[in-house]
Amino acid sequence: MNGLAGKKIGVAAVRAAKEISLLIEKQSGTPVILPIQGRQRLNEDISSQNITDFLAESFDWAIFTTGIGARTLTDSAESIGLQSRYIDKLKETNLAVRGSKTMKWIREHGLEPVHVSEDGTMNNLLAALAEEYKGKSPQRIFLQAYDQDDDKLKSILEENGHSVYLSRPYSYERPDSLVVDQLKQSIIEQSLDAIVFTSKTQVRNIFAESNQSQGLVNAFNDRVLAVAVGKVTAQELENHGINQVLQPEHQKMGAMIVAIDHHYRQQLV
Repeated sequence: MNGLAGKKIGVAAVRAAKEISLLIEKQSGTPVILPIQGRQRLNEDISSQNITDFLAESFDWAIFTTGIGARTLTDSAESIGLQSRYIDKLKETNLAVRGSKTMKWIREHGLEPVHVSEDGTMNNLLAALAEEYKGKSPQRIFLQAYDQDDDKLKSILEENGHSVYLSRPYSYERPDSLVVDQLKQSIIEQSLDAIVFTSKTQVRNIFAESNQSQGLVNAFNDRVLAVAVGKVTAQELENHGINQVLQPEHQKMGAMIVAIDHHYRQQLV
């Protein structure tokens, strides 16, 4: 008997929702898609300006925090006829990156990062950079981020004396409030057995209104299994007081479903 047989698994993701649902169904589970990521909005004008500024100014480092952001900037450079110059300058600049999707973009363009976050988190990357900067003069840094934690990251770097140019090539709109409310109610009522989160944005959106936060935490700590793809997402869940967060060793959708299946099989023993 499959571990997911008879289990209802909520899916908070948008982009990978169909893929995750098919994997759940193959293990005899029932997916319930309630996307709370919020629609992604590309800031094309801002991205073009970021490229122009990057080429016009001098930077010691370029930090890329997401694959989407890195690709958006590259696409913008191409659209204004500056992609070749942009990539050439990146090759001459010290690069620091986090995330598997960002690394995929790096490899596609033949770039060599100086630092890569070992665990996929910004904290790990910032620690490596702090060690790198020690004893050196303040650096001029091009920081690609988006509208979550970007000001915090900028402040951390500036507190260490560095000059930071903040690039925000995209942002997220608020998700459909009815869908968010439906997912919250399903969690509090414990009508879903598990919820799959693929980004910290989804976690923050579900906890955005504090009046229901404790009810959500109680449900997760009682019977609803919180599942996270990636350490960043898992950490966000833990930051909200969730005691048990299931995450696969490998940050892949297939590995995640295997981990959920194994979790429930263990309960049957």
